[in-house]
Amino acid sequence: MSSRISPSGKLRVGVLQFPGSNCDADCVDTLKRHFEINAVRVWHQEASLPGLDAIIIPGGFSFGDYLRSGALAAHAPIMRDVKQFASRGGSVLGICNGFQILVESQMLPGALLHNTSLSFVCKTVHLREANGTVLKMPIAHGEGRYWIDERGLAEMEDSGLIAYQYSNPLGSISLDFNPNGSVANIAGVMSHNKKILGMMPHPERATDVVMGGSDDGLTVWRSFLGRI
Repeated sequence: MSSRISPSGKLRVGVLQFPGSNCDADCVDTLKRHFEINAVRVWHQEASLPGLDAIIIPGGFSFGDYLRSGALAAHAPIMRDVKQFASRGGSVLGICNGFQILVESQMLPGALLHNTSLSFVCKTVHLREANGTVLKMPIAHGEGRYWIDERGLAEMEDSGLIAYQYSNPLGSISLDFNPNGSVANIAGVMSHNKKILGMMPHPERATDVVMGGSDDGLTVWRSFLGRI
C-alpha cells in the first residue's frame, strides 16, 4: 500500500475502542511514552478509518464476550474498513481480545477456544519468538486456547507464521508451560504477508520493569512498528 506517514515522519496509529475494551488506554500510553506516537482512538461505530499507518485492536471484553469472545465486535461497522485496510497491506496488531476479533473476522486462521482448565488464567508467562528469543509478559484470558487443524498447522509451520509459543524460561516448548492448551503451544500468529499479528499475551503490560517486572513487551512493539 502507498505510504501514509505524515509530513512529520511520525507513524499514525489508530487504537480501536469497543464497549468493554479495557486495554486501549494502555496501548495509547505505550505508544506515547516509548515511541512518541500520539495514537488516534477510533470508536467501533465509525464507518471509516482516518488516514493511518497501523491499527491496534486492544484487549478487554468487547460486548461483554457475549456469544463468543470477539464474535460481536467482528461485525462492528468499523471492521469493514479494517478488513479493507488489511487487504491493502496495512499493519494490524490484535492483543488478547483483539486477537479473538481478528480470528472471528477471519483475518487470521484458526479459532480461540475456552482454556482447557475452563478457568480464567491471569499470570506471567514466557514466550519464545520465532527467532529463539525468550520474552516474559502477562496473560489474562478465559478463551485463549488456539486451535487449528493439522493441515493448517503444517502450513503455518512451513510458512513461518507462528510468531510466539509458550515456553519455559529457557525457551523449551512443552505442555508443562502451556497455560491454556493451545495447539503447539501457540501464543501468537501472523498473516501470510506478516502484516497482521494476533497474540494472547499483553505486550502493553510489560513495558516498564518497575511496574510489571519486565519490559519485554517493548520488543513486540518495536518488531510490529518496524514492519509497517
